[in-house]
Amino acid sequence: MRGYSTHDNPGHVPGVAALTIRSLLDRQQYADAAGTAAGLGIGSGNWSLFGLLWPSGVQLAARLAERPVRPGERILEIGCGLGLASLVAHRRGADVTASDSHPLAGPFLADNLRLNGLEPMKYRHGHWGADARQSRHALASGLHTLRGRFDHIVGSDLLYERDERGVLARFIGRHAAPGALVWIVDPDRGNRSAFNRNMAGLGFTLHEERLDRAATEHALAYKGRLMSYRRTPIAA
Repeated sequence: MRGYSTHDNPGHVPGVAALTIRSLLDRQQYADAAGTAAGLGIGSGNWSLFGLLWPSGVQLAARLAERPVRPGERILEIGCGLGLASLVAHRRGADVTASDSHPLAGPFLADNLRLNGLEPMKYRHGHWGADARQSRHALASGLHTLRGRFDHIVGSDLLYERDERGVLARFIGRHAAPGALVWIVDPDRGNRSAFNRNMAGLGFTLHEERLDRAATEHALAYKGRLMSYRRTPIAA
């Protein structure tokens, strides 16, 4: 028995036909009988967070829906959760790899691809804060770890910790191709300064854009920003 309840709801993204998104029923869901999530450092208090639709994810999906699909461009979503942004880009024909640290993110993504009649897409385990023990646990659990470099890296609501050591920025740097573009949608959590400083140290320049939106029939009001970073290739 899976031990948790789900709900199928429309994923409303401005300017995009609605997707059916299977999510956890609420934040009270928890099921980790085998200890897979615990071995990855995911406790009962934050186990359910991957499986909910978050406003910043909707904003990221909307921006990807507006962006022209570029032949040959490889897109990576980090901390994808239910992968709404990846699903939108995938449906438009983009080459997308979704990634997350939660062991159920991949199965939920596969469910949502089937629910919407979409072809399979790439998913990898991506845990930027993993220590050696957690990395070994992921390998033993059969999770396929993220590898390679990408032209466009995207994520939403990732700056929930201060991260002075720059763990997230270094993870992005390892997977960013020369000249890569990075989009981070942040709901004004207040941890931007350290992240921006760490990204600058890795050669990324920043441009910020407000994403404030009034409430609509399908969405609550939103306040946040799109932080766009560009890595400048080093001249030979």
